[in-house]
Amino acid sequence: MTKAPDNARLLFSVFTEIGIIGQLSRTLLENRLPDGLITPHFSVLNHLTRLGDGWTPLRLAQAFQVPKTSMTHTLGTLDQRGLIVLRKNPEDGRSKLVYLTDAGRKTHREAIAALGPDMYEIGQSYPPEQVEQLAPLLVQLREIMDRNREG
Repeated sequence: MTKAPDNARLLFSVFTEIGIIGQLSRTLLENRLPDGLITPHFSVLNHLTRLGDGWTPLRLAQAFQVPKTSMTHTLGTLDQRGLIVLRKNPEDGRSKLVYLTDAGRKTHREAIAALGPDMYEIGQSYPPEQVEQLAPLLVQLREIMDRNREG
C-alpha cells in the first residue's frame, strides 16, 4: 500500500473546494447559456476555441475523459444547432473531424460576455493580485494531474 503524503488531508481539502467551485461555476455557466445548451456543450466549444479545430470525436472524448458515445451525443446536439460541423477526415475516410462554425464561435463569445457581470461581481471581492498568484498554481496542478491521468 502506498503511503499518503504528509499533506494528504490538506490536498483533499483543496480538491473538495475545487469540486464545490466546479459545481457552482457549472450552475452559473448553465444559467447564462442559451436554452438547450449545457456545460458539456460549452466545454467543447471552449476547447475548440482554445486549441483549434480539426479534432476527431474519439480524441475529444479522450481529452474530456468521457465515453465516445457521450461525446457523440454532445457533438450531435452541437451539430443540430449549427454550432459545429463534422467533416470527413482526409487522412482516414472512416472518421470525421470537428470544426466550429461561425455560429459556434458567436455562441462561445456570447456565453463569455453573458458571464461578464458575474465575473465583475466576483472580481470585486477577489483582489487581482490573488488571482494572479492563484492562476499559475491551478495551471500547474492541472498539468500534474493531466500527466498522471489514467485511461
